[in-house]
Amino acid sequence: MPQTVDFNDRMLSLGLARVSEAAAIASARLIGRGDEKAADQAAVDAMRTQLNLLDIAGTVVIGEGERDEAPMLFIGEEVGTGKGPAVDIALDPLEGTTLTAKDMPNALAVIAMAPRGTLLHAPDVYMDKLAIGPGYAEGVVSLDMDPAERVRQLAKAKGGQPEDITVCILERPRHQDLISAVRSTGAAIRLITDGDVAGVIHCAEAETTGIDMYMGSGGAPEGVLAAAALKCMGGQIYGQLLFRNDDEKSRAERAGITDLGRIYTRDEMVTADVIFAATGVTDGSILRGLKREVGWVTTETVLMRSKTGSVRRMTYRTPVK
Repeated sequence: MPQTVDFNDRMLSLGLARVSEAAAIASARLIGRGDEKAADQAAVDAMRTQLNLLDIAGTVVIGEGERDEAPMLFIGEEVGTGKGPAVDIALDPLEGTTLTAKDMPNALAVIAMAPRGTLLHAPDVYMDKLAIGPGYAEGVVSLDMDPAERVRQLAKAKGGQPEDITVCILERPRHQDLISAVRSTGAAIRLITDGDVAGVIHCAEAETTGIDMYMGSGGAPEGVLAAAALKCMGGQIYGQLLFRNDDEKSRAERAGITDLGRIYTRDEMVTADVIFAATGVTDGSILRGLKREVGWVTTETVLMRSKTGSVRRMTYRTPVK
Protein backbone atom coordinates (compact mmCIF):
# COMPACT_ATOMS: atom_id res chain seq x y z
CA MET A 1 0.00 0.00 0.00
CA PRO A 2 1.21 3.55 -0.70
CA GLN A 3 2.55 5.32 2.34
CA THR A 4 0.92 8.37 3.88
CA VAL A 5 3.73 10.49 5.29
CA ASP A 6 3.39 14.05 6.53
CA PHE A 7 6.32 16.00 5.09
CA ASN A 8 4.73 19.44 5.36
CA ASP A 9 3.59 19.17 1.75
CA ARG A 10 0.88 21.81 2.12
CA MET A 11 3.37 24.46 3.18
CA LEU A 12 6.04 23.33 0.71
CA SER A 13 3.77 23.21 -2.34
CA LEU A 14 3.83 26.94 -3.08
CA GLY A 15 7.61 26.92 -2.67
CA LEU A 16 7.81 24.13 -5.23
CA ALA A 17 5.78 26.23 -7.67
CA ARG A 18 8.30 29.04 -7.22
CA VAL A 19 11.07 26.59 -8.11
CA SER A 20 9.52 25.57 -11.44
CA GLU A 21 8.59 29.20 -12.20
CA ALA A 22 12.18 30.33 -11.66
CA ALA A 23 13.54 27.66 -14.00
CA ALA A 24 11.04 28.54 -16.70
CA ILE A 25 11.65 32.28 -16.42
CA ALA A 26 15.42 31.78 -16.65
CA SER A 27 15.00 30.06 -20.02
CA ALA A 28 12.68 32.77 -21.41
CA ARG A 29 15.35 34.76 -23.22
CA LEU A 30 16.62 31.58 -24.91
CA ILE A 31 13.34 30.39 -26.44
CA GLY A 32 13.80 30.03 -30.20
CA ARG A 33 17.48 30.99 -30.04
CA GLY A 34 18.76 27.57 -31.12
CA ASP A 35 21.02 26.94 -28.12
CA GLU A 36 19.78 23.89 -26.20
CA LYS A 37 22.70 23.75 -23.75
CA ALA A 38 22.44 27.41 -22.77
CA ALA A 39 18.68 27.11 -22.21
CA ASP A 40 19.13 24.02 -20.06
CA GLN A 41 21.97 25.55 -18.03
CA ALA A 42 19.96 28.70 -17.33
CA ALA A 43 17.04 26.62 -16.07
CA VAL A 44 19.31 24.40 -13.95
CA ASP A 45 21.03 27.33 -12.29
CA ALA A 46 17.77 29.07 -11.46
CA MET A 47 16.11 25.91 -10.14
CA ARG A 48 19.08 25.11 -7.89
CA THR A 49 19.16 28.63 -6.45
CA GLN A 50 15.45 28.54 -5.66
CA LEU A 51 15.59 25.02 -4.19
CA ASN A 52 18.28 26.11 -1.77
CA LEU A 53 15.89 28.68 -0.29
CA LEU A 54 13.44 25.98 0.81
CA ASP A 55 13.45 24.69 4.39
CA ILE A 56 14.06 21.08 3.40
CA ALA A 57 16.79 18.47 3.68
CA GLY A 58 16.46 17.51 0.05
CA THR A 59 18.27 14.89 -2.01
CA VAL A 60 18.05 14.89 -5.80
CA VAL A 61 17.18 11.33 -6.86
CA ILE A 62 16.13 12.17 -10.43
CA GLY A 63 18.34 14.93 -11.82
CA GLU A 64 20.57 16.09 -14.61
CA GLY A 65 22.79 13.02 -14.45
CA GLU A 66 25.39 11.41 -12.23
CA ARG A 67 27.86 13.55 -10.28
CA ASP A 68 30.64 13.28 -12.88
CA GLU A 69 28.24 14.21 -15.70
CA ALA A 70 26.43 17.19 -14.20
CA PRO A 71 27.93 20.16 -12.36
CA MET A 72 24.61 21.03 -10.71
CA LEU A 73 21.46 19.17 -9.68
CA PHE A 74 23.23 15.85 -10.12
CA ILE A 75 21.81 12.65 -8.66
CA GLY A 76 22.66 12.57 -4.97
CA GLU A 77 23.13 16.34 -4.63
CA GLU A 78 21.78 17.80 -1.39
CA VAL A 79 19.61 20.91 -1.69
CA GLY A 80 17.65 23.15 0.65
CA THR A 81 18.56 24.80 3.94
CA GLY A 82 18.81 21.44 5.70
CA LYS A 83 16.39 22.63 8.39
CA GLY A 84 13.16 20.97 7.23
CA PRO A 85 11.81 17.52 6.37
CA ALA A 86 13.97 14.95 4.58
CA VAL A 87 12.66 14.66 1.03
CA ASP A 88 13.40 13.06 -2.32
CA ILE A 89 13.35 15.37 -5.32
CA ALA A 90 12.82 14.46 -8.97
CA LEU A 91 13.32 17.24 -11.46
CA ASP A 92 13.82 18.23 -15.04
CA PRO A 93 14.64 21.95 -15.11
CA LEU A 94 13.86 22.07 -18.82
CA GLU A 95 11.93 19.11 -20.19
CA GLY A 96 12.24 19.75 -23.88
CA THR A 97 15.53 21.56 -24.46
CA THR A 98 15.15 21.05 -28.21
CA LEU A 99 11.55 22.26 -28.04
CA THR A 100 12.76 25.41 -26.27
CA ALA A 101 15.62 26.06 -28.69
CA LYS A 102 13.24 25.70 -31.66
CA ASP A 103 10.22 27.37 -29.97
CA MET A 104 8.11 24.23 -30.39
CA PRO A 105 5.16 23.22 -28.16
CA ASN A 106 5.13 21.58 -24.72
CA ALA A 107 8.49 22.53 -23.18
CA LEU A 108 8.13 22.52 -19.38
CA ALA A 109 10.06 23.09 -16.18
CA VAL A 110 9.13 20.13 -13.95
CA ILE A 111 9.75 19.12 -10.33
CA ALA A 112 8.30 16.62 -7.83
CA MET A 113 8.94 16.17 -4.11
CA ALA A 114 8.12 13.30 -1.77
CA PRO A 115 9.32 11.96 1.61
CA ARG A 116 12.86 10.55 1.71
CA GLY A 117 13.12 7.07 0.22
CA THR A 118 9.78 7.07 -1.61
CA LEU A 119 10.74 7.93 -5.22
CA LEU A 120 12.23 5.26 -7.47
CA HIS A 121 15.92 5.98 -8.05
CA ALA A 122 15.65 5.35 -11.78
CA PRO A 123 18.96 5.25 -13.63
CA ASP A 124 19.48 7.25 -16.80
CA VAL A 125 18.42 4.47 -19.16
CA TYR A 126 15.37 3.86 -21.32
CA MET A 127 12.05 2.75 -19.89
CA ASP A 128 9.20 1.12 -21.77
CA LYS A 129 6.11 3.09 -20.70
CA LEU A 130 2.38 2.64 -20.89
CA ALA A 131 -0.04 5.16 -19.40
CA ILE A 132 -3.76 5.87 -19.34
CA GLY A 133 -5.90 8.39 -17.51
CA PRO A 134 -8.23 8.03 -14.51
CA GLY A 135 -11.57 6.25 -14.45
CA TYR A 136 -10.47 2.79 -15.62
CA ALA A 137 -10.21 -0.46 -13.68
CA GLU A 138 -6.70 -1.34 -12.55
CA GLY A 139 -4.91 -3.46 -15.12
CA VAL A 140 -7.28 -2.80 -18.03
CA VAL A 141 -4.08 -2.48 -20.08
CA SER A 142 -0.62 -3.83 -19.33
CA LEU A 143 2.89 -3.99 -20.74
CA ASP A 144 2.41 -7.74 -21.15
CA MET A 145 -0.20 -7.09 -23.86
CA ASP A 146 0.86 -6.37 -27.43
CA PRO A 147 0.14 -2.78 -28.56
CA ALA A 148 -2.92 -3.66 -30.62
CA GLU A 149 -4.48 -5.53 -27.69
CA ARG A 150 -3.93 -2.53 -25.43
CA VAL A 151 -5.88 -0.35 -27.86
CA ARG A 152 -8.71 -2.87 -28.12
CA GLN A 153 -8.98 -3.32 -24.36
CA LEU A 154 -8.97 0.40 -23.66
CA ALA A 155 -11.58 1.01 -26.35
CA LYS A 156 -13.79 -1.66 -24.80
CA ALA A 157 -13.38 -0.13 -21.34
CA LYS A 158 -14.18 3.30 -22.78
CA GLY A 159 -17.34 1.94 -24.37
CA GLY A 160 -16.19 2.56 -27.91
CA GLN A 161 -14.16 1.16 -30.77
CA PRO A 162 -10.42 1.31 -31.48
CA GLU A 163 -11.18 4.15 -33.88
CA ASP A 164 -12.23 6.19 -30.81
CA ILE A 165 -8.76 5.88 -29.22
CA THR A 166 -5.85 8.30 -29.70
CA VAL A 167 -2.37 7.22 -28.62
CA CYS A 168 0.56 9.55 -27.97
CA ILE A 169 3.96 8.22 -29.10
CA LEU A 170 7.43 9.76 -29.37
CA GLU A 171 8.41 10.01 -33.03
CA ARG A 172 11.53 7.86 -33.12
CA PRO A 173 12.83 5.20 -35.58
CA ARG A 174 12.71 2.64 -32.74
CA HIS A 175 8.92 3.08 -32.59
CA GLN A 176 8.16 2.19 -36.22
CA ASP A 177 6.77 -1.25 -35.38
CA LEU A 178 4.79 0.16 -32.44
CA ILE A 179 3.26 2.85 -34.66
CA SER A 180 2.32 0.28 -37.31
CA ALA A 181 0.71 -2.00 -34.72
CA VAL A 182 -1.37 0.81 -33.24
CA ARG A 183 -2.49 2.09 -36.64
CA SER A 184 -3.49 -1.44 -37.68
CA THR A 185 -6.33 -1.22 -35.14
CA GLY A 186 -7.74 1.97 -36.64
CA ALA A 187 -6.63 4.07 -33.67
CA ALA A 188 -5.20 7.54 -34.19
CA ILE A 189 -1.68 8.52 -33.16
CA ARG A 190 -0.41 11.89 -32.04
CA LEU A 191 3.32 11.91 -32.63
CA ILE A 192 5.49 14.17 -30.48
CA THR A 193 9.11 15.09 -31.13
CA ASP A 194 10.19 15.44 -27.48
CA GLY A 195 8.81 15.83 -23.98
CA ASP A 196 7.31 12.54 -22.85
CA VAL A 197 6.45 13.80 -19.35
CA ALA A 198 3.95 16.08 -21.04
CA GLY A 199 2.96 13.18 -23.28
CA VAL A 200 1.98 11.05 -20.29
CA ILE A 201 0.21 13.92 -18.51
CA HIS A 202 -1.95 14.35 -21.60
CA CYS A 203 -3.68 11.07 -20.69
CA ALA A 204 -4.89 12.46 -17.37
CA GLU A 205 -6.81 15.22 -19.13
CA ALA A 206 -8.14 13.28 -22.10
CA GLU A 207 -11.24 15.46 -22.47
CA THR A 208 -8.99 18.48 -22.99
CA THR A 209 -6.05 16.95 -24.86
CA GLY A 210 -7.80 14.22 -26.84
CA ILE A 211 -5.12 11.70 -25.77
CA ASP A 212 -6.29 8.38 -24.29
CA MET A 213 -3.04 6.47 -23.93
CA TYR A 214 0.71 6.90 -24.01
CA MET A 215 3.04 4.16 -25.29
CA GLY A 216 6.69 3.74 -26.09
CA SER A 217 10.20 3.95 -24.69
CA GLY A 218 11.81 7.08 -23.31
CA GLY A 219 13.96 8.15 -20.41
CA ALA A 220 13.41 6.30 -17.13
CA PRO A 221 13.86 9.46 -15.03
CA GLU A 222 11.03 11.08 -16.97
CA GLY A 223 8.92 8.01 -16.21
CA VAL A 224 9.22 8.71 -12.48
CA LEU A 225 8.27 12.36 -12.98
CA ALA A 226 5.26 11.31 -15.03
CA ALA A 227 4.25 8.80 -12.35
CA ALA A 228 4.36 11.60 -9.78
CA ALA A 229 2.02 13.69 -11.91
CA LEU A 230 -0.43 10.82 -12.41
CA LYS A 231 -0.39 10.05 -8.69
CA CYS A 232 -1.81 13.54 -8.20
CA MET A 233 -4.17 13.63 -11.19
CA GLY A 234 -5.24 9.99 -11.31
CA GLY A 235 -4.42 7.43 -13.95
CA GLN A 236 -2.17 4.42 -14.42
CA ILE A 237 1.40 4.13 -15.63
CA TYR A 238 3.55 1.04 -16.05
CA GLY A 239 7.28 1.11 -16.66
CA GLN A 240 9.98 -1.44 -17.36
CA LEU A 241 13.65 -0.53 -17.58
CA LEU A 242 15.38 -1.29 -20.89
CA PHE A 243 19.11 -1.96 -21.10
CA ARG A 244 21.30 -1.72 -24.19
CA ASN A 245 24.55 -2.89 -22.58
CA ASP A 246 26.24 -3.98 -19.36
CA ASP A 247 27.15 -0.41 -18.45
CA GLU A 248 23.48 0.51 -18.28
CA LYS A 249 22.77 -2.55 -16.14
CA SER A 250 25.55 -1.43 -13.82
CA ARG A 251 23.90 1.99 -13.52
CA ALA A 252 20.71 0.31 -12.36
CA GLU A 253 22.58 -1.82 -9.84
CA ARG A 254 24.34 1.27 -8.46
CA ALA A 255 20.89 2.82 -8.01
CA GLY A 256 19.90 -0.16 -5.86
CA ILE A 257 17.79 -1.98 -8.45
CA THR A 258 18.20 -5.76 -8.26
CA ASP A 259 15.27 -7.04 -10.37
CA LEU A 260 16.24 -5.68 -13.78
CA GLY A 261 13.13 -7.04 -15.51
CA ARG A 262 10.57 -5.71 -13.05
CA ILE A 263 7.49 -3.91 -14.31
CA TYR A 264 6.78 -0.94 -12.03
CA THR A 265 3.34 0.47 -11.38
CA ARG A 266 2.66 4.11 -10.57
CA ASP A 267 2.57 3.43 -6.84
CA GLU A 268 5.80 1.45 -7.00
CA MET A 269 7.61 4.36 -8.65
CA VAL A 270 6.10 6.85 -6.19
CA THR A 271 5.32 5.02 -2.94
CA ALA A 272 4.06 7.93 -0.80
CA ASP A 273 2.28 11.24 -1.14
CA VAL A 274 3.93 13.61 -3.58
CA ILE A 275 3.71 17.22 -4.70
CA PHE A 276 4.29 18.13 -8.33
CA ALA A 277 4.76 21.43 -10.13
CA ALA A 278 5.22 22.22 -13.81
CA THR A 279 5.55 25.61 -15.48
CA GLY A 280 5.02 26.13 -19.19
CA VAL A 281 8.03 27.34 -21.18
CA THR A 282 6.52 27.12 -24.66
CA ASP A 283 2.81 26.94 -25.43
CA GLY A 284 1.31 23.48 -25.12
CA SER A 285 -1.91 21.59 -24.62
CA ILE A 286 -1.27 21.36 -20.85
CA LEU A 287 0.07 24.83 -20.03
CA ARG A 288 0.49 28.19 -21.71
CA GLY A 289 4.07 29.10 -22.40
CA LEU A 290 5.97 32.12 -21.14
CA LYS A 291 4.66 35.46 -22.38
CA ARG A 292 7.23 38.21 -22.62
CA GLU A 293 6.57 41.90 -22.92
CA VAL A 294 8.98 44.75 -22.37
CA GLY A 295 10.08 44.54 -18.73
CA TRP A 296 7.70 41.72 -17.76
CA VAL A 297 7.21 37.98 -18.09
CA THR A 298 4.07 35.94 -17.33
CA THR A 299 4.01 32.22 -16.55
CA GLU A 300 1.37 29.54 -16.04
CA THR A 301 2.03 26.77 -13.51
CA VAL A 302 0.12 23.66 -12.49
CA LEU A 303 0.64 22.66 -8.84
CA MET A 304 -0.69 19.35 -7.54
CA ARG A 305 -0.80 17.40 -4.26
CA SER A 306 -1.60 13.69 -4.24
CA LYS A 307 -2.74 13.75 -0.60
CA THR A 308 -5.73 15.95 -1.39
CA GLY A 309 -6.02 15.45 -5.15
CA SER A 310 -5.85 19.23 -5.53
CA VAL A 311 -4.84 20.71 -8.87
CA ARG A 312 -4.12 24.43 -8.97
CA ARG A 313 -3.39 26.50 -12.03
CA MET A 314 -1.60 29.73 -11.29
CA THR A 315 -0.59 32.74 -13.36
CA TYR A 316 2.46 34.68 -12.22
CA ARG A 317 3.56 38.04 -13.65
CA THR A 318 6.90 39.49 -12.61
CA PRO A 319 9.25 42.23 -13.79
CA VAL A 320 12.41 41.11 -15.56
CA LYS A 321 15.50 42.95 -16.70
